[in-house]
Amino acid sequence: MSDTSYTPPRVWKWEPGNGGKFANINRPIAGPTHDKALSVGKHPLQLYSLATPNGVKVTIMLEELLAKGIEAAEYDAYLIQIGEGDQFGSGFVDVNPNSKIPALMDHSTNPPQRVFESGAILLYLAEKFSAFLPTDPAKRTECLSWLFWQMGSGPILGGGFGHFYAYAPEKYQYPIDRYTMEIKRQLDVLDRHLANNRYMAGDEYTIADMAIYPWYGALVKNRVYEAAEFLEAHTYTHVLRWAEELDTRPAVQRGRMVNRTFGEPSEQLHERHDASDFEHKTQDKL
Repeated sequence: MSDTSYTPPRVWKWEPGNGGKFANINRPIAGPTHDKALSVGKHPLQLYSLATPNGVKVTIMLEELLAKGIEAAEYDAYLIQIGEGDQFGSGFVDVNPNSKIPALMDHSTNPPQRVFESGAILLYLAEKFSAFLPTDPAKRTECLSWLFWQMGSGPILGGGFGHFYAYAPEKYQYPIDRYTMEIKRQLDVLDRHLANNRYMAGDEYTIADMAIYPWYGALVKNRVYEAAEFLEAHTYTHVLRWAEELDTRPAVQRGRMVNRTFGEPSEQLHERHDASDFEHKTQDKL
């Protein structure tokens, strides 16, 4: 336990700048901070995102749809630099009033349909294109249960464990211990399930895998928070087996590159407008 004890005041007051790495973009109110229209490309599907785990969910889905030969899933992906506050531009807030990436506009409908929240986007695309969502009622329910498991569990991993372990300006044992315990429990949930299932919904690769992989697959592969050793990720052998299998899928590899601004330049495709961009417009070629 920490020697520092905090007694909350009767009424909380915001102190700008308090919050660690992302303090400059955190605030207790919603709405836009500036006027900025969003770009619109040539395809009906317009994605505004960044290659965080939540963003990667959707770019994997779109690339998987295209890999299945669904040409109507062609899309333009525009970079939203959350560290610079792009998500608070008026155009982005019109698409997602919650000011979080990813956000999608579907211009194939009249009027165009906005979709926000990564899980909602995965489900929207799965239903729109009849792909990666089982049609059997029992299997569909299993898939959606795991999809919503991730949506409920992910904030504990990101905003809880990730923040206090990797991003908080000061390290305190109590929150790190509290969230580490829960993340290890979540990994055990996944490991026990994947011991008897190839994918999250059984033998069928679905949007549940696409939702969970960018968070928990990345965690055990040490791609987020550099916490694999701390969490003893090597002990979750079934999660690792599953993550390594998904790593080999070409559409997953492409999806991880879109809107990526970190890592090797050859793995960064800041904007995506055509399949050929993966060959000609990665950062090492610009």
